[in-house]
Amino acid sequence: MQTISVKTSSRVEMVDITAQVADAIRDEGIQDGLAVVFVPHTTAGVTINENADPDVARDIRSHLDKLVPPSAGYAHAEGNADAHIKSSLFGPSLVLIVSGGRPVLGTWQAVYFCEGDGPRRRKVHVAAR
Repeated sequence: MQTISVKTSSRVEMVDITAQVADAIRDEGIQDGLAVVFVPHTTAGVTINENADPDVARDIRSHLDKLVPPSAGYAHAEGNADAHIKSSLFGPSLVLIVSGGRPVLGTWQAVYFCEGDGPRRRKVHVAAR
């Protein structure tokens, strides 16, 4: 297993980690198989989406705050209930197909780390078999 470190700089952020995931898969030495990308945090997640136009990630972040506003009278006392809900919308893990030692992604696709309670230093685990 390889661990990627991700440093976020804002409360809600989408960080393209495709290159780091590809490096971790390469370091695992797998040519063909599957890779699991896992985020061990309850206020962050991972997703695959378009990386050609930065407005896509910007739109996702903007609409997340409309769907799950930061302050909406949540019962959770820590002040980050919205981040827990947002991370559940993304999910904590992805499974990627690996072919030729690289993750199989579409032309415009990227792997994004989705921060909901930043800024923070986070971990992402990648295991390939």
